[in-house]
Amino acid sequence: MADLRTHQYKWQDGVNLLLAIWLFISPWVLQFYPGAATGVVAAAWNAWILAIVIGVFAIAALVKTQPWEEWINLIAGAWVFALPWVLGFYAGHTVVLWNSLIVGALVFALSIWDLSTQPAMAGRHV
Repeated sequence: MADLRTHQYKWQDGVNLLLAIWLFISPWVLQFYPGAATGVVAAAWNAWILAIVIGVFAIAALVKTQPWEEWINLIAGAWVFALPWVLGFYAGHTVVLWNSLIVGALVFALSIWDLSTQPAMAGRHV
């Protein structure tokens, strides 16, 4: 029965892994990689680094879920969301702005959702 509960909330980690893959390839797909005509170098590097962080901890959570993995992804999601203002690319780079806002908000929300459904965090004892 305990095994069934642990698999009920793993889908959020799978979606976070897909979001990490998207975040990693988005500088090329959306053409904001270094050297592109509309390149925002800091945004591209942050996308690559944070995609690796989110992806690694999503995989770790898929293997064996621990609350700290979700907290790291929650913070990473918040950072991705805040990047346009922190790095100053919110004006003139609409596609990069929306990519950052959507991916950051989704990672953040999925991490909160995953935390709230974990037995230890939801007050349930397995």
